[in-house]
Amino acid sequence: MFLLGIGWFGDGFIHSQSLQVVVHANMSLAGSSVASGGKAARRAIEFGKTYVVRPKGKHQATIVWLHGLGDNGSSWSQLLEMLPLPNIKWICPTAPTRSIALFGGFPSTAWFDVKDLSEDGPDDLEGLDASAAHVAYLLSTEPSDIKLGVGGFSMGAATALYSATCHAVGKYGNGNPYPTNLSAVVGLSGWLPCSKTLKSKMEEKNASNSGAGSLPILLCHGKVDDVVLYKFGEKSSQALHSVGFQDVIFKSYNGLGHYTVPEEMDEVCAWLTSKLGLL
Repeated sequence: MFLLGIGWFGDGFIHSQSLQVVVHANMSLAGSSVASGGKAARRAIEFGKTYVVRPKGKHQATIVWLHGLGDNGSSWSQLLEMLPLPNIKWICPTAPTRSIALFGGFPSTAWFDVKDLSEDGPDDLEGLDASAAHVAYLLSTEPSDIKLGVGGFSMGAATALYSATCHAVGKYGNGNPYPTNLSAVVGLSGWLPCSKTLKSKMEEKNASNSGAGSLPILLCHGKVDDVVLYKFGEKSSQALHSVGFQDVIFKSYNGLGHYTVPEEMDEVCAWLTSKLGLL
C-alpha cells in the first residue's frame, strides 16, 4: 500500500534547488503566460525541485505527474520508476510552498490554494493557471514525435484535469493561449476545478472543434475516500462527459481510501499502454 498525498511530509519536502516562475501580466513562459488578471505585477511563485525518471526503453511518451497536497515530486518518482512502463519519461515537479486556507494559513506544498474540499469551494484561478502553465513549460522542450500527458493524485489530479480543460478550451482561465497538445490525462482521487464555468467556456470555444472528444481521460477513485469524497470524483467524470469529453473512463475501487494501491496502478499502466500506443 502506498500512502501518498495529503498529510505526507516526506524527505525532501523543501528543496534548495528551485525554478522561479514570475506571475506577471506581460510575461510569458514557453509561449504561455502564467499571469492571472490584468494587474501589472503579481506574486512570484517558486516551484520546488523537479525529479525525472528516464525511460528504460524507447522514449515514446512524456508525462508530468503531480503530487498531492503536502507531498513532493520525489515520492511519486520512486513509485513511477517501478511501473512496467519502460517507454515513458516521467517528470515529477514539486509544488510551491504556500499558505493554505484549508489549514488556517499554515504553509504547505500545493499547486493552488484551497479553502475547503466541497462542490461550493472557491477556485484559486491564479494558482491553477500558474501550475497548468508550469506543466506546459515542463513539456515544452520534449521532441515533437513524443506523446505528451499529465496526471496526478488528489490536488495533483485536480491540476491535471484543469490542464485538460485548458487544452480543450485552448486557453487558460486568464485568457492566455494554452500551448500544449495533450494525448492523455490521468486523475487519481481528485476532482474537477472550475466545473461550474466549464460548460460556458466549452460552448464559447465550440466543443466540436476543441479536441475534447478525442482527449482520453482516466479517473480512479476509492469508494471510502474520506478526504476527497467519492462523489466528487464521480461528479467530475459526469461533468466532463456533459461538456463534450467523450473518452472519459471512471474506475471505482471498493474499500479504497485516499491513497493508491497496486490494483489501481495496474489499471493506469494498462490504460496508458493502450491510449498512447506504447510498445
